[in-house]
Amino acid sequence: MSERALTPADAARRCQDIVDRVEEAVVVDRRVLYETLAAVIARGHVLVEDVPGTGKTVLARVLAESLGLRFTRIQFTPDLLPADVTGSNIYDEHEGAFEFAQGPVFTNVALADEINRAPPKTQAALLESMEERQVSVDGTTHDLPEPFVVIATQNPVEQEGTFRLPEAQRDRFSVKTSMGYPDVDGEMGLLEMRDNRRTLAPSVDPVVTPETVLELQELAEDIRVDEKIRRYIIDLARATRQDDRTDIGVSPRGVQRVFEAVRASAVIDGREYATPEDVKRMAQATMSHRLILTTEATVEGVDSDDIVRTAMDSVDVPAVSPAAPSVSGTGDASVNGGHEQLDPDPAVEDGDEPPRRDGEQGTSPPEPAASGSRRGNGHDDHASPDPEDTSDGQPDETAVDESEDEDDDGLGDLFTDGGEQS
Repeated sequence: MSERALTPADAARRCQDIVDRVEEAVVVDRRVLYETLAAVIARGHVLVEDVPGTGKTVLARVLAESLGLRFTRIQFTPDLLPADVTGSNIYDEHEGAFEFAQGPVFTNVALADEINRAPPKTQAALLESMEERQVSVDGTTHDLPEPFVVIATQNPVEQEGTFRLPEAQRDRFSVKTSMGYPDVDGEMGLLEMRDNRRTLAPSVDPVVTPETVLELQELAEDIRVDEKIRRYIIDLARATRQDDRTDIGVSPRGVQRVFEAVRASAVIDGREYATPEDVKRMAQATMSHRLILTTEATVEGVDSDDIVRTAMDSVDVPAVSPAAPSVSGTGDASVNGGHEQLDPDPAVEDGDEPPRRDGEQGTSPPEPAASGSRRGNGHDDHASPDPEDTSDGQPDETAVDESEDEDDDGLGDLFTDGGEQS
């Protein structure tokens, strides 16, 4: 990993600060915050679908404010033209020449509010901006500012006056999430927030700078993703393509977006390496909206989330140790910003992995060996017993519990509940 001012532990603390700041003004499930923040760090875009009044617009604006980014709202309507989004050339009478007038898309966080109320031609105007981070008008290319994120909101297609997003545009969104209705405590907290302010809309102060956001994005590029985890992502995508309920599964572009979101998930948790848990945490948000169901599945009311869950159930979770050599063969992985190296377990034979409890995914650093079996890639292997082990063949529960909390400040548990929700 290249040397940077922002370490993984620092990044995790910054992410926690961002979440805490957003929660000062918005009542939202942590899962939604995790998925949205991961998309920003992965240089991706977010599609938020829900009924009106659930706080989609407020979430986008408050997130931009907490990140210290410039924010622009574009209200999509049936009569919105592509030039109203990207900008156009305007004739300057004094100069006697055409001058490009930037559209509202020239910002850091562009909120495409109710994007599916505009016709497909206008929706397609965002495609180049989202994919290439640029706008082409009359043969001239104009670069968009960095960082650049599109947060689009849409109402369910069953509502009047909505258009279905083109498949090509839906595939451009790294993450699709849904706010949902808050529970009773959440709505009570919402009223308390409203009682404590004088303005109709909440607002927050920045907790990081745009430069910090760019550093988080650069840090994600250095996250190590083991070859087994890469294959796990590909196998999940291929499982969605082979499902009888889909006409089109996760695309190769979608595989790349999942990979990027997985690396961002590791950044949020303060790690230098990705784990299978990152894949499982981000799978539905990054895959479901890319699926095109068969006519029969649509008539039967099949949910694309169910197809992703089926894929996750059918594909074996790889057993990956953080101490394994990186894909590039650079040696052992380090933790806590490179201050501590993970040494191989002397009690485990070369090429083997330390034992762990049933259900563990092999993401913890090596611990002293204990007899028992483990699951990985569909078969069982046995580690060599420790001659000093007096636990009657049972795993050391204390050692396992300590290994599950290796992230600084307990940040690995920050989004655990939200990440596992469907």
